Amino acid sequence: MEIGVFIPIGNNGWLISKSAPQYMPSFELNKTIVQKAESYGLDFALSMIKLKGFGGETEFWDHNLESFTLMAGLAAATEKIKLFASTAILTLPPAIVARMASTIDSIAPGRFGVNIVTGWAPNEYTQMGLWPGEEYFGYRYAQATEYVTVMKQLWADGVSNFKGEHYTMDECVLSPRPTGGGVPIVAAGQSKAGMKFASEMADFNFIMGSGINTPTAISESVASLVSAVEETGRDVGALTLFMIIAEETDEAAQAKWQDYHDNADLAALGYMADQSSADATADESSTAKTISLPEGAVNFNMGTLVGSYESVARMLDEVAGIDGIKGIMLTFDDFVEGIEKFGTRIQPLMKSRTTIQAAA
Repeated sequence: MEIGVFIPIGNNGWLISKSAPQYMPSFELNKTIVQKAESYGLDFALSMIKLKGFGGETEFWDHNLESFTLMAGLAAATEKIKLFASTAILTLPPAIVARMASTIDSIAPGRFGVNIVTGWAPNEYTQMGLWPGEEYFGYRYAQATEYVTVMKQLWADGVSNFKGEHYTMDECVLSPRPTGGGVPIVAAGQSKAGMKFASEMADFNFIMGSGINTPTAISESVASLVSAVEETGRDVGALTLFMIIAEETDEAAQAKWQDYHDNADLAALGYMADQSSADATADESSTAKTISLPEGAVNFNMGTLVGSYESVARMLDEVAGIDGIKGIMLTFDDFVEGIEKFGTRIQPLMKSRTTIQAAA
């Protein structure tokens, strides 16, 4: 079972709190995190794409790097860890992304993949005149399917003549092509339409955990992916997301989590709630619906494992035991310190990572 890190390409990571660590994103910060992750045997790092932040007192996600250029730099600064960059499909043509991916694959052969982002926050795109309107929510996965089809044709054959509703290729060429004739695709669909897209076009589907210290609450969502994959007959596994807040004792970790929660940046949360309500057709399992639920909006309602190093290791092993999960992606309150704690204090206690310890 693979472990990866969801690196902080935006300021302050994934905690919308005034008492959480406050920091700007930078190449040096992310290089430190990913090199530490590689040294502790983590398998991959993924960076999101975020084009407009939430504001508030913390200026949450108002400061962001760009995903592909960041990962190209990290590709040259690492040796083994796999790297995934994110493309917002409304901003970059698929043929350009296919070429960008092939270029990064030449820096890190066989270590690069692409995460497909259809988008849920209209203001990210209206600022650039790229938002198609509310009707986009109804066809975004159809557009994403065409997008990935074009890239896969270029990677496999070096040419695409795809003719679709959203993209038209006319002897579109790509050379050199990536190692092995392809690049892994990550999707992030939580809704039924998103799961269907992942089952048909992706290699992994990014699924958020939910709740505090409820590691197996994600089982139903993973089962939905497994069911969708059974219909397509493809090999698609879940990458599930959890935030780790770990200390020497359960009590110390819980106190830290409560402090973050009590000092939430309410103005930034209000902006997020407004944007996440834009898709009136979103089903209850979609990202747009779940991230703003009041009980845990301070960290997007992602699954959060709070406790001692022993408690967190035990809960991560529970996640690893769920059928359909290929990997766990981690975030931390303080990323540099968090990776260090994971590598030295948590991972050695995980039964699902015993092969990593033996190799070390």
